[in-house]
Amino acid sequence: MLRIDARGLHYRELNHLVRQAVAGGESDILLDHVNGQRYIGDALKGQVQIRIQGTPGEDLAAFMDGPTIRVEGNAQDAVANTMNSGKVVITGQAGDVLGYAMRGGKLYVGGDAGYRIGIHMKSYRSQVPVIVIGGRVADFLGEYMAGGVLIVLGMGKEEESPDRPLAGEYLGVGMHGGAIYLRGRVNPHQIGKEIAPTELTEADHRLLRTELTEFCQDEGWDLEKVLEVPFLKLVPLSLRPYGGHYSY
Repeated sequence: MLRIDARGLHYRELNHLVRQAVAGGESDILLDHVNGQRYIGDALKGQVQIRIQGTPGEDLAAFMDGPTIRVEGNAQDAVANTMNSGKVVITGQAGDVLGYAMRGGKLYVGGDAGYRIGIHMKSYRSQVPVIVIGGRVADFLGEYMAGGVLIVLGMGKEEESPDRPLAGEYLGVGMHGGAIYLRGRVNPHQIGKEIAPTELTEADHRLLRTELTEFCQDEGWDLEKVLEVPFLKLVPLSLRPYGGHYSY
């Protein structure tokens, strides 16, 4: 494993060292003392493993195509922006706009996440992006979502904030593809008019078990405990929810 000490490095210098290492054939890299450096892993390709100790800045893994990044801590905004393939595992919390226009790969967050998770997320050819949030999320989950799978578990800290909702307002506003799975229930007023709750099928149960098995292995969780609580599925009512607003 190659260790790079990020302490005091400008983000450009750090990313140059990472790219230089990958170009030189390194496939296992540890970034230590990361403190807000942006754009780590952006547009990287191949079977590269990057472990980050600290808190990476915005646009972690943007346009990434293949590598695996594990963050031992929290992450800031816009993780997996337009990511094509690969995996990002965050053991702590993450910020806003995760998975913006994400079209492949997996993003796992062990803790809470912020606003607009999965906005414009889409499937691309045979690729189906997956985001799993272990904690809770804020408003506009799945806004304008066009494909892929969003799973929110709401695990952890229930005893500290039992009244805090699993998700915020405006769930699935403008959603026209994909599916959202919520571990528990939400109030009807939280759900956008473009989507509707539906009962899970056997295929849904298989999908959840498959994805959550991998998530729990990466995050060190008990799968059966996660599956103790029933899930709610949200799907779009139309592939063109705003089609009537345009003239041709």
